[in-house]
Amino acid sequence: MPILESLIAPIASIIDKVIPDREARDRAKLELIKLQGSQEMEVLQTRLSAVVAEAASPDPWTSRARPSFLYVMYALILWALPMGLISALSPGTARSIAEGMAAYLAALPEPLYVLFGTGYLGYTVSRQWGKIAGSDQ
Repeated sequence: MPILESLIAPIASIIDKVIPDREARDRAKLELIKLQGSQEMEVLQTRLSAVVAEAASPDPWTSRARPSFLYVMYALILWALPMGLISALSPGTARSIAEGMAAYLAALPEPLYVLFGTGYLGYTVSRQWGKIAGSDQ
């Protein structure tokens, strides 16, 4: 369980930053410690080991798929910068573009957003594991 042992401290650090209530934070950390020895943690380890194996794959389509997906999501988010300029020059045009994008994003299925979150987490974990193992610099 070396992957999971290396994740406990970063997850606890995230809990410290995300949960402002000290009592709730302590309960969340306690649940994390309980989870460490449970069957759910073994399932999580199996999933994470698959992610690490995919990231280490010599096949460029497999190893680059997750980061490429993230780049697409980043591009969507960064689109806000030119939209700000368009809004300053032509508020009506910016409003029309924003309405069109909102309609498009609302039409995307919920599983795609779940896939993004899972991919982002998996990529982050695999990069961290690579750094710990010394294979990623």
